[in-house]
Amino acid sequence: MFDMALLIAAAFAAGVLNTIAGGGTFLTFPALVFVGVPPVMANATSSVAVFPGYLAGALGFRHEIATMPRRSLLRLGAITLAGGLGGGLLLMVSSNAAFSAVVPALLLLATLAFLFGDRIRNWAATRAGGVTPEGALGLFAVSVYGGYFNGGLGILLLALFSLWGMTDLHRMNGLKNLMSFLLTAISVAVFIVAGLVSWPQALVMMAGSTAGGYLGAPLARRLPKSVIRALVALIGFGMTAVFTWRLFQ
Repeated sequence: MFDMALLIAAAFAAGVLNTIAGGGTFLTFPALVFVGVPPVMANATSSVAVFPGYLAGALGFRHEIATMPRRSLLRLGAITLAGGLGGGLLLMVSSNAAFSAVVPALLLLATLAFLFGDRIRNWAATRAGGVTPEGALGLFAVSVYGGYFNGGLGILLLALFSLWGMTDLHRMNGLKNLMSFLLTAISVAVFIVAGLVSWPQALVMMAGSTAGGYLGAPLARRLPKSVIRALVALIGFGMTAVFTWRLFQ
């Protein structure tokens, strides 16, 4: 009962966090590892847990998404699906030992991306060059990362869109949620086929994260951004230290 209560609380808080800033993986993944789920399965189960929120976010920005050329959306969607598939397959063949070895670096990268997301996006905007073949390659690389490890995905996508020259934050957020949904959908399908999802925990956390996304939104809007950043930094750096320590045990 304690384990389930912890998972529900972590998923609910992750839903709130994803509503306003992203970073919910910082809560769901460590919580699953804490209750005894192996690292690779915990990462796959965490992706399933936060999956419904991406679809809800994409539907919330459906009008902004509809203003984008359909051919461009189809091309970007195909690239994203390919990258998400690659990342999911990469996780499928990773051993728990190998994945555990790279988790500290991934957590650190995701934490830094979250903390310096505004600066990253501003830097990218000054170098805007439009959607080019290089931009497509960047989307594929970010999608592989997202399929393999979901943490910090939204920040990386927004920075990439800024680099392409996009300036409308609402359209960027809509596209971010749509691409996140697509790549998570294909990677989750891989995880399910491979038997990497711990379903009792996944179903409980899906309910918790969905409730957090809807019921926690009013609370989230009242919290100062500085408080959210401090909380994510504390969790992100703390989990990086914990998983680094685990490597040497």
